This record gives sequence, C-alpha cells and structure tokens, in this order.
Amino acid sequence: MKFCADVHVHSYYSRATSKNLNLEYLNLWGQIKGVDVIGTGDFTHPAWFAEIRDKLEPAEEGLFRLKPEFAAVTRDQVPRACQRDIRFMLTVEISNIYKRLDRVRKVHNCVFAPSFDAAGRIRQSLDKIGNLKSDGRPILGLDSRDLLEIVLESDPLSYLIPAHIWTPWFSAMGSKSGFDRMTDCFGDLSDHIFAVETGLSSDPPMNWRLSQLDPYVLVSNGDAHSPGKLGREATLYDTELSYPAIYDALKNHNTNPGLIGTIEFFPEEGKYHYDGHRACQTRMHPRDTNKHDGKCPVCQKPVTVGVMARVEELADQPEGRKSPNWRPFFSLIPLPEIISEVVGVGPNSKRVQKIYFEMLNALGSEMFILMDCPIDQIRRHSEGLIAEAIQRMRTGDVNIASGYDGEFGTIHIFSDQDREAHAAAEQLTLF
Repeated sequence: MKFCADVHVHSYYSRATSKNLNLEYLNLWGQIKGVDVIGTGDFTHPAWFAEIRDKLEPAEEGLFRLKPEFAAVTRDQVPRACQRDIRFMLTVEISNIYKRLDRVRKVHNCVFAPSFDAAGRIRQSLDKIGNLKSDGRPILGLDSRDLLEIVLESDPLSYLIPAHIWTPWFSAMGSKSGFDRMTDCFGDLSDHIFAVETGLSSDPPMNWRLSQLDPYVLVSNGDAHSPGKLGREATLYDTELSYPAIYDALKNHNTNPGLIGTIEFFPEEGKYHYDGHRACQTRMHPRDTNKHDGKCPVCQKPVTVGVMARVEELADQPEGRKSPNWRPFFSLIPLPEIISEVVGVGPNSKRVQKIYFEMLNALGSEMFILMDCPIDQIRRHSEGLIAEAIQRMRTGDVNIASGYDGEFGTIHIFSDQDREAHAAAEQLTLF
C-alpha cells in the first residue's frame, strides 16, 4: 500500500516546542495533513516514554496506534474528508556534541526502534552517559559512531539516520561542525548507515552532486516543533504497512516498489540555504561570500556559510546528475502559505484558517490537495487565485528570496502584474 511518513518529530518535552505537541494532536494533524506514519519523537525522555507507553497500543509489527480513549479527544476536530488511521513509530533525535579529528563536532542523529523493549535498552545505555530528563532531544557528549553502536546492539532492526545532514551548526556534513565525509563521522560502523535526511535547506538534486552519498537513500521529514508543521517534508512508501517493511525499503534499495519518493520544501525556503548574517539582515549568494572573504559587508564579522555553498564545496558531480539510487521528489508549499499569499493576510489569520478548513472538508487532506487533487476541482472549492497558485507550485513556477543564517526564505507565487491581470479579468467577467 502507498503511505506517507514523517518520523522526525518532537514532543512538548523538547525545548522551543508547542504545548500541544502530544500524541492526541499529532494524531489529529496527521489526518489533516495526510501523513499516515508519524514518529513519536523523544522516547529517551523518561516522562514522555511513560506517556507513549500508556497511550499507544500495538498495531502492525513495530507500529502503534493511539488508544481509542485518547484518539477521541480530538476526533471532532478532524474534517470528515481527512479521516484516516494513523500509525506511530518509536523515534528520537539525539544531539551529539564531542571532539573528533581535532575539532568539536555537533551532530544530530535520528534513532528508530522496533519495540518498547529495544527503545528501553537504548534509554538505559544513554542514561549512563548524560541527563535524559533535561530535554526531549537529549544533548550528550557521545561520539556519533558510539551512539550508532548502542543503537545496533539494542535490536537487529534498530537503526540510525543522520538528521538534516547539511545544517551548518548541527549535522554530519554541516559547514560549522560537521565532517567532509559521512565515513569520517561513523568510522568503522559506516556500513550500517543506509539513509540520510536531506533537511529543509537542501533537496535531492543538491545531494546527488556528491558521489560519496550514492550508497544512501535520501529521506525527508518535517522536524516538527508544533503539530501544524507536521508533513512539511515527508517520505513516500509503497510497501506493506509495518516497521520491518519500512526498514527493508530503506536498507535494500532494490525493494520494489519500496521507498518511492520524498516530499520537499523548496530548499531556498529553508533557514540555511544561502550564506548570511541575520543580525545585519545580510543575505548572500556564495559567490558574494567569496568576494567579501567570508565576512559580512556590514559589520565585517564572519557569515554563516549555508547549505548551497557547503554542497558546492564538497560536490564532485555536475548539476543535473542523478544518483544511482535516486527517487522522485515533489517540492511543495504549505497550503496555509498559499492561501495567505492569495488573500493577503497571515497564514495563521482567521480568514486563512477558515478557507483552509473549508477546503479540507470539501476536498480531503492537505497533501492530497497539493499533490493530486484535480485543479478544476480545487477551483470549484476555493476562491481567487488559489487553484492557479497550486498549479504554479506543481510546476515550480515560484519566486523565492532564499533563507539564511536561521531566517526562513520568503516565497511568492504571483507578481503585482499577475494580480492586476486577475483583477481585470474578474471585472470583465462581472461586466
């Protein structure tokens, strides 16, 4: 069966996350967004581990569902056309900070477990190393290679995926604290890494420019810090709905169909696509960074080197080249952002949310509306230029001011001329 998975998620025990980031609201927003398999996130945190054990029950092998009494809490908030069964997978992101090859490394890694017993063994090992109570995403002075060893010893089906591998400050390949090669990060256990996460600021074509990444399948996840951010990136499968089937699709690239593609941000919209200095509101293309010797032209302090420049630094293949293990990908803009641009008010405004839920009730989940719903059908159940905006997004006809140094990029679909032409056409139709 075909299904959509977003398994890099957090709980309300992680820093800078929503108070509503719990299983009940993840179950709600999974249905709204069209995400079938969701990570629990944060299973190393003692209180969250107890909560997920209490609220989840076994479903397919290695997957879990929310018990009926907890699913009922938000059932009335699910648009009828979006209702679906949600599954959960036991996951956690670990922040590894340690010294390796004469440099301090800060690497985020996502860990996956097929059972509460396996997750418990991982927790017991990590509890001896650092404080698991302080943050849902624990910060540990543990080498990524040694974390991988702990994960592998917990269960034959436990695995690790390096998270958002290009983020400057916290990733395996980032410009500030990462490595130049994935094998330098995981050493003698590198063969046990079979997938890497692209992150919001890169897309598959950028990663295909490095032949060293050819052995890995690319996955995408939303890294949600609030339920409404679920599914902004995700991975698509066509296989049996079970943990072993997902594991096999990731590890064995020839599984057919298996992993069939990813859902991506437009990478320019990510927070670290371009270089720059947020304090001076300086956004810089990598060639401009080179002209200024890596310094902000306003204050002369070093700029944060973004993902685009870092990929270019390490790339050994031309633009347009595909990896031998390539999969299709789909670049999407969240539906509230599309509606927001069309109606001219913020994505969290009452007007945008009203239109958003009217469309969900009439058409189905957000993912279906953005990817598969016929444009004529969208046009019948939306207003203004929304259908045209979705059509342009599907063809990549968008304009983006790239994100930099922690600032998200800003995306625009319509120019002033487009709006004037649309207004003129409406006036002519009215006349």
